[in-house]
Amino acid sequence: MEIKLFGADGCPVCRQLEQTVFDVLAEMGVAAAVNKVTDPGERLQYEVYRLPGLMIDGELKASGRVPARHELMNWVKEASGRS
Repeated sequence: MEIKLFGADGCPVCRQLEQTVFDVLAEMGVAAAVNKVTDPGERLQYEVYRLPGLMIDGELKASGRVPARHELMNWVKEASGRS
């Protein structure tokens, strides 16, 4: 599973999303390649216009908000094929 976190340096909400993602992955015992994207040009290539943003396996799941923990867990289950 590949997860992209879109944010900006010094953005507290972006750091909150990052921490929540790592917490959920650890809690669920799921391995994922997590990449932070802070370059504005790269964010625009993925059509992420509001921060923070979250993409899982190429699908934009959230933009402009930190998703609820249960949402993240459902997306990770879906992407990892767990039921």
